[in-house]
Amino acid sequence: MGTLSWEDLTPITGITKKVLEDAGYTVKVTQFSEWGIAYAALTKGDIQILASQTDYVAQDYWDKNKNKLEKLSPVSHGLYQGIAVPKYVTIDTTDQLNDNADKFGGKIIGIEPGSGLMRDTANAVKDYGLKLQLLEGSTAAMTAALKSAIDRKEWVAVTLWTPSWMAQKYDVKFLRDPKGVYPPPQSYYWIGHKGFAADYPHAREVIGSVYVPIDDIAAINSAVKDGKSMDDAVKAWIDAHADLMKRWENIKSQ
Repeated sequence: MGTLSWEDLTPITGITKKVLEDAGYTVKVTQFSEWGIAYAALTKGDIQILASQTDYVAQDYWDKNKNKLEKLSPVSHGLYQGIAVPKYVTIDTTDQLNDNADKFGGKIIGIEPGSGLMRDTANAVKDYGLKLQLLEGSTAAMTAALKSAIDRKEWVAVTLWTPSWMAQKYDVKFLRDPKGVYPPPQSYYWIGHKGFAADYPHAREVIGSVYVPIDDIAAINSAVKDGKSMDDAVKAWIDAHADLMKRWENIKSQ
């Protein structure tokens, strides 16, 4: 299987790997640095399965290659990106930002330039006619700004996503997006090269038994943020969900 070393895909990959191994499979995980390389490897057969969003983050790669690939099963749902504020901030929608621009220091704290989240937020600034400036920066700098503002009970607007340990650790809310600039919550799928399900029906059933709630993915990453290794955090989740794993075993054996 292939994966990208991101905080949403790594737990999905680790849990599914464990379930496949419990079913008797030997699993090798290959990490890729970006979607284009991962999809090329899947299309060529260098890897057999890959966890991916197909309707948003990796949509271009899916659309380009989907005649050679197939969706195997959904494995999680709820990926969302948008503008977030602390819950004590008394606005709820993106179009209320302008009336409170001064309280936000006239800015929205962004992350790395070139990301899909920054692209969509730039579109939101334009479509809503926002007077706030979208600041490019880094995920680390945005996180520090969010923590500092919450510690001081100040108003702050940041670009954020879920699943994210930040969205779980800090008491924040996403601003509603009445214009629909940001995509709705997205699903994650296991995808394979075309014919995988027919060639490996039992492996397909095993993979299809796995579903990881989006909040659990965020919780695993919170544990990593607090000092656990990803392997240990995934193992702790598996150990804590022994009953669920057993039900998956029953599904696989039928």
